[in-house]
Formats: sequence, structure tokens, C-alpha cells
Amino acid sequence: MIAIVDYQQAYEADEEMAKAIPSAEQIEAWANAVLVAENTGEQEVTVRFTDDEESQTLNHEYRGKDKPTNVLSFPFEVPPGIEMNLLGDLVICVPVIMREAQEQDKTPTNHYAHMVIHGILHLLGYDHIDDADADIMEAKEIRILASLNIGNPYQ
Repeated sequence: MIAIVDYQQAYEADEEMAKAIPSAEQIEAWANAVLVAENTGEQEVTVRFTDDEESQTLNHEYRGKDKPTNVLSFPFEVPPGIEMNLLGDLVICVPVIMREAQEQDKTPTNHYAHMVIHGILHLLGYDHIDDADADIMEAKEIRILASLNIGNPYQ
């Protein structure tokens, strides 16, 4: 294992949503798939599961968008001269993931996997602001998900 995951459950889920929230072991497996594919070596990431309110607050404060979103990525900026393998934080909004999974006819597990992989790629510096960068990032997501026997989320 090369992923060190700090798992934070900050969402009070009803029984159905609680069953769908991935375990720390699932998060580690998905994170490992990204880190192996990107040949990063050992890295630490915090993954926090939250509600609409916290997601919306963070999305508004850091991205200027006043609505909850599926995943937010906060890269850790290592001070000069200090060596740390801390990638950063992912904040995953449980209600948004559940709504999107239903709307997109995906299993919640597969959608969580996609969002964890997507978020870690952001922490590694990938983005999808322009079409060329989006194509690169999406191709990586598709390959990593395929390595986990999860289909293309963009189809």
C-alpha cells in the first residue's frame, strides 16, 4: 500500500446513504490505483465525507460557486525545504454523490470511486479547465477505473 488515508466521516447519513458510503479500505484501494498509475510513491490524503451545507460553504469560499458539489480538492502546499508526502484533502458531499449516481444511472460505489480518483488527480496537479487538459484527465480516470473493473463514467 502506498496510500495513507485519513478517513473522516462528518456526515450523519440515514441508513441507505450510510450503506453506500465507501469504507476506508475502499478509499485506500482507489487511492492506490491512482498513485500506482502515476508512479508517485507513498502519499497521504485526507478524505472527508460531508453534507450539502459544508460542501456549499467550502465551494462558495474557495471557488466562488454558491452550491454544493460532488468533490472538492485542496492540495497541500509544502513549505520550501520541508519534505512531506502529504497530497492534500478531498471533501466529498454524500447527498450530491447519491443524487448524481441516481441521475446518471451509476452505482453509488462506482461514482464514489470516480470522484476519489478525479479528486486525487486534481491533488496531483491535473485539471480540466480547457478541452486538451480535460481529455488528458478523463483518459487517466477511464484507465484507472478500468484497472478496478469499473466502466467509463463518461459514457
